[in-house]
Amino acid sequence: MRSILSALASAAMILAAQAALAQDKPLVVGTVAGSDVDILNKAVEVAAREGLAVEIREFSDYGQLNPALAAGDIDLNSFQHIPYLESYLKDHPDGLVSVGTTYVSPIGFFSRRIKSLDELKKGDTVVIPNDPSNGGRALLLLQAAGKIKVKPEAGITPTPFDVVENPLELKIVEVDAAQTYASLEDAAAAAINNNYAQAARLNPLKDSIYLEDSNSPYVNVIVARETEKDDPRFQRFVKAYQSGEVAAFILEKFEGATLPAFEYEGGATAAKGK
Repeated sequence: MRSILSALASAAMILAAQAALAQDKPLVVGTVAGSDVDILNKAVEVAAREGLAVEIREFSDYGQLNPALAAGDIDLNSFQHIPYLESYLKDHPDGLVSVGTTYVSPIGFFSRRIKSLDELKKGDTVVIPNDPSNGGRALLLLQAAGKIKVKPEAGITPTPFDVVENPLELKIVEVDAAQTYASLEDAAAAAINNNYAQAARLNPLKDSIYLEDSNSPYVNVIVARETEKDDPRFQRFVKAYQSGEVAAFILEKFEGATLPAFEYEGGATAAKGK
């Protein structure tokens, strides 16, 4: 009996030690280069003062981030908006969930040739991201500008195949989101996600020729594996991110091109999400 109790006590000690080690390991948050890193760095500062160590791991392609999270290579990711996550999960039921909102960044069309989408000419090339959510977002923006019409039943993720009216016979070309900026060399206009625009030193408010309005449903989120969504460390990190200090940083750094999407001390939520 004494040996059994001793073995149980040893096992309990090992489990406790493993749990303590897990708590001591830095929380690894995956993201992509650009504005996400800037904001995360500030959130990491706040978390560190609260005793939570966080490591940021940058990826060159945001298409790698959800698979990396599902595989356990990172603990959380922070780069995507809700429609992107929902679209991803339709094709990859990896059990990923949002654990907190972060910010909202209007997507915009940019150009080196024209100053307004009204200057588009027949047969011009317009570039959009090739993933379903951001590509659909760009098409809806092009529709809002009165240049095309898409099938209403396509919802928020239409594709070029859902375009039912295109009076200018625009050539809508899909490219990887990271390459949309480079396409400005050849295209009349390109829809560029905020993080890539920021990385290219473009200010959506000042440099875009057409910009999404403030009612955008594309709220960005912090994502975790569903089986670990209640991890106390995740909750602590979300709290650090959704602090007044991080909100103030976002407002000052991006001058309105990116807005906090959470309630914080001294302010209010800029957008609502899951």
